[in-house]
Amino acid sequence: MTAATGATATAGTDPDAQIARWLDTDLDEWTRTVVRRHFDPVSGSPYWLAQAPRLDFDPRDITRYDQLVAFGPFPLDRLRTEDPADLVPLSVPRPLVGRVWDSGGTTGSPCRAFYTPDMLRHRALWRRWSFVREGFAPGRTWLQATPTGPHLIGNGVHEVSELHAGQVYAVDMDPRWVKRLIRSGRLAEVGDYTTHLLEQIADVLEPGRVHYVNTTPALFQALRQRRPDLIAALDGVRLSGTQISADMYRTFTAALQGGICGLTYGNTFGNAACLDVERDGELISYVPNYPQVTMAVVDKADPSIRVAPGAVGQIRLTVLHEDLFLPNILERDQALRHPTDHWPTDGVANVRPLQIASSSPEGLY
Repeated sequence: MTAATGATATAGTDPDAQIARWLDTDLDEWTRTVVRRHFDPVSGSPYWLAQAPRLDFDPRDITRYDQLVAFGPFPLDRLRTEDPADLVPLSVPRPLVGRVWDSGGTTGSPCRAFYTPDMLRHRALWRRWSFVREGFAPGRTWLQATPTGPHLIGNGVHEVSELHAGQVYAVDMDPRWVKRLIRSGRLAEVGDYTTHLLEQIADVLEPGRVHYVNTTPALFQALRQRRPDLIAALDGVRLSGTQISADMYRTFTAALQGGICGLTYGNTFGNAACLDVERDGELISYVPNYPQVTMAVVDKADPSIRVAPGAVGQIRLTVLHEDLFLPNILERDQALRHPTDHWPTDGVANVRPLQIASSSPEGLY
């Protein structure tokens, strides 16, 4: 395999050709490129240049992807307080032009990351690839019923319209408010907010102009329970989130009456596309948006060690964008390690929350 040509070459490039180039990327060579970019003494990222003297190794000596474990788990709390621009290399012209996106903020104040246009295009091209692979036709009408505002998933409205020739409706959704209500035990208000969302969705779907819906498993479950007629009329749904079990998958596919049930897993920092659904939903596997996103399944007690193929462990995410480097993020999710000949790296399967507690409710997302 050869090194990728770089994200800056993607604008105006044929999407399928760009995906093919990314999949042909040598991960060790890509790792060297990204790490040296961020640690360049003159044009590197201010955050990583400040961290370099505290490390007991020279990051510029890293030659292989598997050596990134030397950084240890990335401290996500830093993304709650750092200026997001400091994670972006100085080689990106200032002033920066783009959006700062928030994580869900389930366990405290949100983490924030700046996305350059190249990073957004990487995510969009992989999302389009998923649409094509799953059978979602171009030129259709969508409803984006996902978190909006500072949440990156809401940017899917633009991704669909620009890369898959679609018209897109959207609703307002604030997942943090739902989680706050759950924490404080205000369950009647949770029901009121859910009804508010479902009324917005129904208002868009009832005229029958929408072919596909992009939403979360929990919200789609609520819609199925209250308005199964609207589900049956769809040509498909695309679900994003960790709360998808085999039973839910079978229930959803039955409710769609032959419509597509597409799946994705990810967050503000990196996504994975569904690879396969096997044994009627008993195994649901995902592969990361390579090479800028990789995932490993690691020992919960020692995150530097990968579990054996097929074993369960914690998901460790590494972000290797030219403009954002976040090694070894320990996710709040667990999964099976899923090796596959269809991808340059391991995938993950049967993703579940690492633990479920009242302090970190999932709510509708």
